[in-house]
Amino acid sequence: MRNDRENIIVERSFNFSLDIISFTEQLKLERKYEMATQLFKSGTSIGANVREAQNAESPADFIHKFKIAAKEAEETDYWLELCSKSEFLPNPQKIMISDLEVIMKIISKILSTTKKK
Repeated sequence: MRNDRENIIVERSFNFSLDIISFTEQLKLERKYEMATQLFKSGTSIGANVREAQNAESPADFIHKFKIAAKEAEETDYWLELCSKSEFLPNPQKIMISDLEVIMKIISKILSTTKKK
C-alpha cells in the first residue's frame, strides 16, 4: 500500500511529468511528432518508476526501479538538450531543465543512500 505522506521525489517527478506533457503538446502542434513521442515516453517514465518503487517488493526491487528512473532521466535530458540546441525544435523552458537536474540529483542520492544500507 502506498504511503501518502509528503515525498519530495514522488511530487517533483509527478510535476515534471505534467511539464513534459505540456511541452510534448507544443511539439505536436509544431508537427514534431517523433520528438514528442520520445520525450513523452522517457519524461513520464521517470515519475512512473519512482511511484512504482514506493511499493517495491524488496530493497533490490526498490533500487532497480530507481535505476530505471535514473536511466529515463538521462534519456530525457538528452532529448531536451537536442531541443535546446536544434534550430528546428522549440526550446524547453530553462526551469524544466533545472527541475530535471534536481530530480536526477535526488534519484542519485536515494540510490547511493539505499545501496549503503
